[in-house]
Amino acid sequence: MNIIILIAILVVAFLIYRRYRDESLLGMIFKVAIKALSNNKARSFLSMLGIIIGVAAVIVMMSIGQGSKEAVRKNISQMGTNIIMIRPGADRRGGVRMDPSSMQTLKQEDYEAIRNECKYVKYISPEVQSGGQAIYGSNNYNTTAYGESLEYMDIKQWEIEDGTCFTEQDVQTAAKVCIIGKTLVDNLFPDGQSPVGKTIRFKSTPVRVIGVLKSKGYNSFGMDQDNLIIMPYTSVMKRLLAQTYFQTINVSSLTEETTDQTIEELTEVLRRSHKLKDDAEDDFTIHSQAEMMETMSSTMDSITIILVVAAAFSLLVAGIGIMNIMLVSVTERTKEIGLRMSVGARSIDISVQFLIESILISITGGLLGVLLGYGISALATSLFGLPTSVPFWSVILSFVVCTIIGIVFGYIPAQKAANLDPIEAIRYE
Repeated sequence: MNIIILIAILVVAFLIYRRYRDESLLGMIFKVAIKALSNNKARSFLSMLGIIIGVAAVIVMMSIGQGSKEAVRKNISQMGTNIIMIRPGADRRGGVRMDPSSMQTLKQEDYEAIRNECKYVKYISPEVQSGGQAIYGSNNYNTTAYGESLEYMDIKQWEIEDGTCFTEQDVQTAAKVCIIGKTLVDNLFPDGQSPVGKTIRFKSTPVRVIGVLKSKGYNSFGMDQDNLIIMPYTSVMKRLLAQTYFQTINVSSLTEETTDQTIEELTEVLRRSHKLKDDAEDDFTIHSQAEMMETMSSTMDSITIILVVAAAFSLLVAGIGIMNIMLVSVTERTKEIGLRMSVGARSIDISVQFLIESILISITGGLLGVLLGYGISALATSLFGLPTSVPFWSVILSFVVCTIIGIVFGYIPAQKAANLDPIEAIRYE
């Protein structure tokens, strides 16, 4: 639609140029239009002000919306590569929806079946969680312990900054070892000493710190990604929770392109492992990272559209303001129009002159609005840390809209000027 409108504007511009290319009138009309606007600088600027504010508002809304969407996508991608999450299905007992984390449909047998049978799975890690207080000496901090396998580090793209990761032997023996995030390091070891080799307590269970994770900071949802403990999943299950089922199974597909095949494969293997009949519903749910990103992008797009539409209403008001000013200008210059017609100016020449004045006001205001929008976006990023990104197409769209506003709202004043009777116009006082 935008391309069609742009082509239409270019065609109109070409027809005007073609009509006047063999004459010197076009250049003269532009000079007259510019002189008319410069003679009333304050009024011209006030006419542009609505366009400036409207375009700047649209640019800012678009930049914040686009920047937020890119930030969300980046943060989701930092959570891991090609992640697929398997959780227990929604069980209903007595009409009450059960908490998926308390359901027991994901077991060790499922984990082994996926590892052995799924060819599209690159990494897999069963997951159990337990919230509680981590304590070292007189220092304590609320955190979450994640029970994982070794491959979790690859799935979530975690790196060890100090120390080492636990081993497969630690998993087999449910060893009381852990890796901690930077937030815990800062709160449990504020004196700057290395936590590696130290024993901390989590929910009264002593665990030895063998490694420190490289910091990831906060994500766009405001969650501190460094406030965590990672332990062998067997250790959390046996020593902290005393349970035999998983809360989640995290999977990474071979590539992003094979995500759909991986989900189909996982569904088939789990249904077979759970001995579900063909007409039975799944007792598990599978979600991919791509679905998450698509949902978030769609939500951000909807919010951006709402904000842009709200800001665009100011452009409509600005167009009405331009039309009012141009009607006043026609009234003030009635005698001038009559004199020009009396010396041979055609109605089309008068109409084009006022259209050009209207378009100049609109496009100039659009240019200033784009610059103001860029400035506000940069200011929002530097002062408030808001993620902003001004898409180039939004700038082009702004100029297209401004041109349309200039033509549409300048048409009535231009026609009024063109239809004046020369004799009556000359007599006008």
